[in-house]
Amino acid sequence: MTDPIQANDVHIDVRELTMAYGDYVIQRDLTFQVKRGETLVIMGGSGCGKTTLLRHLVGLKEPVHGRVIIDGISYWESEPEEQVRLRRRSGVLFQSGALWSSMTLAENIELLLAEYTSLSAADLREVARLKLALVGLSGFEDFYPSEISGGMQKRAGLARAIALDPDILYFDEPSAGLDPISSRRLDELILELRTSLGSTIVVVSHELASIFTIATDSIFLDADSRTMIAQGPPRELLHSAPPKVQEFLRRGEAAGD
Repeated sequence: MTDPIQANDVHIDVRELTMAYGDYVIQRDLTFQVKRGETLVIMGGSGCGKTTLLRHLVGLKEPVHGRVIIDGISYWESEPEEQVRLRRRSGVLFQSGALWSSMTLAENIELLLAEYTSLSAADLREVARLKLALVGLSGFEDFYPSEISGGMQKRAGLARAIALDPDILYFDEPSAGLDPISSRRLDELILELRTSLGSTIVVVSHELASIFTIATDSIFLDADSRTMIAQGPPRELLHSAPPKVQEFLRRGEAAGD
């Protein structure tokens, strides 16, 4: 259903969201907005529910209470056909990359395109080639995931996530398992894609370098109070957020980082 309150520049509107597994509440009363073209980073300590929140946003898990409104449409209150349409307009990069190991990089992308489009086999191949080129993997179309590095696997996963030219991109710990150089290159690629595609981006991350590089906004989920205790650009939160958030954002300062 369309929400008349939704402002034109608000792409994702989360209202009073409560997440739980059975009787165990993970986070409650989460309310925040993501503006169109922004990059929101979901922060917090281990076990606070960052990835679970991402699963609620992408449509993999229904909340116990509350609403996820995308472009004025309340996802969990809409018809199944509308939910499929909304999912088609988003792309997801999971922490592991989630590539099919028995398929080449191009085939991984072609599989998604074949499911949601009516492109010919030749066009599927061409689009897959173009998406891989966008992430710096031109010439690797016929490689299998096991034949490339971890950083390249993440980029291949990103190529698949942008296969359908999504309005929204979701990333779950994109830098996990990467060395600092590969992590920095992935951050730069995310920034380039935000500019070239104009996508709204939501990222789960605990990596400070990535947070300060890519985020235009952020939220902090607190495991103790089980709710959100801060929202704002990370550099502003360094000085204005509750002590727990500032401590999170200042990790490593004592060691000269």
